[in-house]
Amino acid sequence: MTSARRIGLFGAVGIGVGSMLGAGVFSGMWADVLAAGDWYLAAVAVAAAVALANALSTAQLAAAHPVAGGAYAYGRAELSAGWGLLAGASFVVGKTVSVAVGALVLGAYVLPGHTQGVATAAVVLAWALNARGITRTAFGATAIAVVVVLALSALIVLSATTASAGFGWFANASASAAGGADAGWGPPFLVACAAVFFAFAGYARIATLGEEVRDPEHTIPRAIVVALGIVVVLYVGIAQSLHTLVALPEQALSDVPLEALAARVGMPVWIVAVVAALSVGGAMLAVMAGAGRTAMAMAREGDLPRVLARQGSTGAPWRAEAVVAVLAIVLVWTQGADLILVSVASILTYYAVANVAAMRQRRAGTTATLAVPLPVSALGLLGCVVLAAVAAPAAADSWWVLAITIAAVAGWPAVATVARRRSRARA
Repeated sequence: MTSARRIGLFGAVGIGVGSMLGAGVFSGMWADVLAAGDWYLAAVAVAAAVALANALSTAQLAAAHPVAGGAYAYGRAELSAGWGLLAGASFVVGKTVSVAVGALVLGAYVLPGHTQGVATAAVVLAWALNARGITRTAFGATAIAVVVVLALSALIVLSATTASAGFGWFANASASAAGGADAGWGPPFLVACAAVFFAFAGYARIATLGEEVRDPEHTIPRAIVVALGIVVVLYVGIAQSLHTLVALPEQALSDVPLEALAARVGMPVWIVAVVAALSVGGAMLAVMAGAGRTAMAMAREGDLPRVLARQGSTGAPWRAEAVVAVLAIVLVWTQGADLILVSVASILTYYAVANVAAMRQRRAGTTATLAVPLPVSALGLLGCVVLAAVAAPAAADSWWVLAITIAAVAGWPAVATVARRRSRARA
């Protein structure tokens, strides 16, 4: 196994940054972030802190359980089958919604006015590539990360130059259209924290590299901190730029906020469109693959129809990914919900289970190469619970969206757990 440990700190950081810089930074979630008024930068910091705690807890679990399924497998191993199913259901639901979000973001940047049609084609293409075993490699993720970091850095520098000439970089002369300077620490702030959490999705990819990196006990935590640090700096810069230059009272924040920012500072808009397509397209491949593999692991345990455990000649669970693709396409054409917040509420539930499992494992003394302090996992758990509780009701303009999400994330595991107990009692 020693020869397989070929990824060092730089490579692990590249994978982490590449996994986080996906649809979120290009999406309309910035409207929710700026709605926090003067607290919008604090929202980025809070989301980053929750993401860091979640990633470290996941890394601890991955070191002891290097298997497919993530917190679904960790929950089953450290807690119970019911906890595992809660994590699995949350992950599959959240990532399926994420595929739809990514597709819609891609459509908005590539062909405005035909967003849903392009999004549908993008989902089908992502499924076809994954089914053929063509996925985003570690090298590809790092290469994309470099391109996106350079493009976003250039955008931030141009924004700072433009702002210093007229507005002032660290002082906005007027409140944003989305929120206002006095939004404070109330619900808008918590919704902003939940929304920006979506832009950190992918950070846990580093946590699963235990079998591939050199000196995982030290490399993984360092890579997580460095990667999150890089992304936080970029997000703070983008948030400050949008707050200062775009989200003014006379200008509404668009569905393609970074194109609006590029136009404002004189950067060719097509550059942002190309970078967005590259970044979001790569993220869709990774997210669909992750959802498909978790669904495959659940099918093997009987928590989903076993037919979804079938793999093609390339080893890809193409049937499970096909179900994810079909559901994502349905969501693309659905109106009446903030899909970003729906995804966030589900994914936060997933990580809540991971934190509980990490705390149980730490108390039992069964950790492997990494042992995270209990307060870190407890902080992650608290953040997940609070932000999920805020994101879920804020996501739905129609009651049925919230009802379906709750039924899929919580109702399904609850019913399955009761059925399992009754089956054991009869036996």
